Amino acid sequence: MKKYVIGVDIGGTKIATGVISKEGKLKKKVVLPTTADKGFDFSIKQVYKSIEEVMALSKIKVQDLEGIGVCAPGPLNPLKGIVHNPPNLPGWSEVPLVSVIKRKFKTKVKLENDANAAGIAEVIWGSAKKYKHVFYITVSTGIGTAIIIDGKIYHGKNGMAGEGGHVTIDYKAKRVVCNCGNVGCIEAFASGPSTVRRLREKLKKNPGIKTDMIDMVAGRLDELNMEVVGKAAIDGDRLAIETIDELGKLLGIWLGGMISVLDPEVVVIGGGVSFLGKPLFDTIRKTIPTHTINIFASKTPVVRAKLKRDVGIFGAASVILHYSKL
Repeated sequence: MKKYVIGVDIGGTKIATGVISKEGKLKKKVVLPTTADKGFDFSIKQVYKSIEEVMALSKIKVQDLEGIGVCAPGPLNPLKGIVHNPPNLPGWSEVPLVSVIKRKFKTKVKLENDANAAGIAEVIWGSAKKYKHVFYITVSTGIGTAIIIDGKIYHGKNGMAGEGGHVTIDYKAKRVVCNCGNVGCIEAFASGPSTVRRLREKLKKNPGIKTDMIDMVAGRLDELNMEVVGKAAIDGDRLAIETIDELGKLLGIWLGGMISVLDPEVVVIGGGVSFLGKPLFDTIRKTIPTHTINIFASKTPVVRAKLKRDVGIFGAASVILHYSKL
């Protein structure tokens, strides 16, 4: 195998591109604006520019690369290398992204969604390094998941498998509408913004509740976020602790179902919400065994993701290594 891989993390606002060694060391990175509002022809040039700049900074040539891994917003088909019609990338309709980048740089290119890529990065370099059967979750503005079976990403028939964040846990919750359009998805209950929204509603309905979180945001409830909740919980704020406990129970109930279906060796949790740490993980671990038929669930490790910085770059790069091993 060649010495380096490039990871390109394409988002609606920025493109983060890095050169990573096969040992998992980030050599150099470049971050450029996507300028998605100018359409595909302009933003794809930003992708090219980011790759060219990071190669120049790293003083490497295409011949030194094992390939270029790319993460892009969905919906996409990683099996065909096509980005369908992502809402935050105007003009990116049925783009054969793998073919486009391969034609430009004349090297191997692979496309993957961000959760699958982050999951594989954890298998190669992170908390799931010694496992073959992994359920990976990222909990932040949404909930993304990756199913890894026998060391391989499970894509399903159409490349759409692994959308665990859109599993319904309460079909009667008509007011809990998910970004996907359905009601009662775990993402609509347990993502960071969903948790904060519930907390904000509770404070508005019960203005007499004692909590330091109001002072922490100077009374501006719209500035509440999960970081504030976490800090308040560390200081013993009862409402913050209850908020984390409720979140842990929701995730634990859902994960019980996922373990019933998948029976993974390990569950890895990443994303911003995972930084809540021990109180969240303790509740998740306590809740899972009471909501699954799997008699081994209490022994299934639930661990925090190891990769915290530049996860998108590492995830994209790991896809090349993943496919090189298959």
